[in-house]
Amino acid sequence: MKIAPPYYAVIFTSTRTEGDNGYGEMAQQMENLANQQSGFIAIESAKEDINITVSYWKNLEAIANWKANTDHLFAQQKGIKDWYTWYKIRICLVEREYDFEKSS
Repeated sequence: MKIAPPYYAVIFTSTRTEGDNGYGEMAQQMENLANQQSGFIAIESAKEDINITVSYWKNLEAIANWKANTDHLFAQQKGIKDWYTWYKIRICLVEREYDFEKSS
């Protein structure tokens, strides 16, 4: 991800129901759709006992537009009905970042 702060992070933390039940396919569709949204920067995720997906956005307007996207709204309702036992969403302003990468 190559964008200078500030930008926003939407942190979606969840626990899942048993089985896939179409979740994997929908998750890929939503990632593809997010990539097409104005203001979208990138997405990262880790899936274990607790699933964490972080999407990065240029501004709050881009996040609001993504939340209101009709295909995304459908996926949200399906998630409540079929895929999640719990979730929490946090929206954070990223003011600074740094990283490390080991050389070979």
